[in-house]
Amino acid sequence: MSGPTGFGFGMDPESLRDAPLFRELQRVMASGGSGPVNWELARQVGVATAAEAGPDPEPTEVERAAFEDAVRVSELHVTSAVGMDPPGEVARVLAVRRAEWLADATTVLRGSIEPAAVRMTEALTRAIGDQMPPEAAPMAGMLSQIGPLLQGSQVGQVLGTEAAVALSGYHTAVPREDPSTMVFVPANINAVQRDWSLAGDVFRTWVALHEVAHRASLSVGWARPHLQALVDDFLVTLTFDVAGIAERLQALQPGDPDALEAALGGDEGLFGTHLDDEQRIKLARVQAFVGAAEGWGDHVTEVVGRALLGSPGQIVEALRRRREDLDVEPVFTKLLGIPIERSTFEIGRRFCDVVAERSDEATLASMWTSAEAMPSWPELEEPTLWLSRTV
Repeated sequence: MSGPTGFGFGMDPESLRDAPLFRELQRVMASGGSGPVNWELARQVGVATAAEAGPDPEPTEVERAAFEDAVRVSELHVTSAVGMDPPGEVARVLAVRRAEWLADATTVLRGSIEPAAVRMTEALTRAIGDQMPPEAAPMAGMLSQIGPLLQGSQVGQVLGTEAAVALSGYHTAVPREDPSTMVFVPANINAVQRDWSLAGDVFRTWVALHEVAHRASLSVGWARPHLQALVDDFLVTLTFDVAGIAERLQALQPGDPDALEAALGGDEGLFGTHLDDEQRIKLARVQAFVGAAEGWGDHVTEVVGRALLGSPGQIVEALRRRREDLDVEPVFTKLLGIPIERSTFEIGRRFCDVVAERSDEATLASMWTSAEAMPSWPELEEPTLWLSRTV
């Protein structure tokens, strides 16, 4: 594990001083503040990653007004269809560039990412002490120095990639601390419209319906602290593949501009995790919330969309294929270490369809009355269990 200098993983700290990559990282570290994530590096990496998607023009006033109209129409139809009271505050509608979506998403997710990063660092330190030989001790010190950079780079890569494809603020089913703002990304919406030859006003309304549906559910007061508690409960006992982390750190060769990306590669992100039976139960709780939230949003959008817009088959097919091409939920998987697969969304959508078919939309919407009313994972897989418990 040690190189000729005795430093862990074959890396000589003296060799890093003159490496351009690490000199730049030192500069960013100095301006990124303290904490488990270097947010200045996250911002720079995110903006650069999002820029790869192409032009990011400033939305026009005409576009902003069009989304305003689409949201107001959607609000009336969604609340009427599902029997839920509208959120107390009238939403402010924003049409933004990708870079602005990135800044907004960072604000929304920072409260979840930082605690996760702290727990990961603590767990890694414990694991290193328990699992590594004495000569690997320098790894702990190295992690304390480069950990915020690695976390910042990964956050930037994930959010920058998401900014390149996100259509709206609830691109990830995470309750917002301030749900009074609704965010749309015209550059990405227009790209999907062009690629699939969709009618602009119809597709814009469809996206607004999806955003309004998510706001109606995820803005309930208990949703945000409940999801955060589920995530914290999962992370607090998480264990890590320390040997795998060592291999990733070995990839950090001085002066290699692609080294950081290589170290963060793979579906699991920087940190591979081990799950025992207890952690799988905790994971299922998070997956159940995300599956129910995404499934409900898709279900309501299609139910209301069919009534409001006619047959939306082309839009449904376009978005289905688009989702298949995207990384399903990198925010949870790569940033929080919580694996979310495509089947999670499919199970959540099927649950909503079955419950509404066997009861009605108001009964389905009642799952948003409290954390206790939400379906568990077994209930998500077998909707009759939830109906038996709640109706």
